[in-house]
Amino acid sequence: MPELKVKDLSIGTLVRISFSLKPGRITCISGPSGSGKSRLLRAIADLESHAGDILLDNKPQGAYPAHHWRRRVILVPAQSAWWGDTVGEHFLTPMPRALLALGFPEDTEKWQVNRLSSGEKQRLALVRALSYRPQALLLDEPTANLDVDTTQEVERWLIALIEKHRYPTIWVAHSREQIQRIAHRHLTIVGDQLEEQEIHR
Repeated sequence: MPELKVKDLSIGTLVRISFSLKPGRITCISGPSGSGKSRLLRAIADLESHAGDILLDNKPQGAYPAHHWRRRVILVPAQSAWWGDTVGEHFLTPMPRALLALGFPEDTEKWQVNRLSSGEKQRLALVRALSYRPQALLLDEPTANLDVDTTQEVERWLIALIEKHRYPTIWVAHSREQIQRIAHRHLTIVGDQLEEQEIHR
């Protein structure tokens, strides 16, 4: 997988920030509520206007049609969108085997979306995103609605896939304990900049 680079990016209160995402590595980003974490991910996913450059394998974001970029650099937001009545309408055919790995039964595709819990939606949104075979992952608090045991199950599943497919990954997280478990690198928003934080194993 290619490297994802952010150069002199400015959006909202963030000013001229730069960093690189290495293949197969997880960069955790943290910061106070309202500091710009979600807007940063939306800029990288080409969902909000911004200044600066974002490159995938040294090819700039602007060189891709927007929908092609969003398939390659895929964002899983904290609140996922569901437009059809059933789960199966939102997935590529056939349904991904990962659903079974996460404890979903084989008939999950027939489930009504309006009966899903917030935690089920969050896990299904992750599987849906990965089914499109992206080249980079932007995860906005992907385990926020999960209990402790399910959180760690999803962490293990995601880490294995990130390492296997070498996805450069941003993972927005609030829990310091989670960051220590999963991150190869930790950046936190301080004012209008990102600051490197030490990771203690």
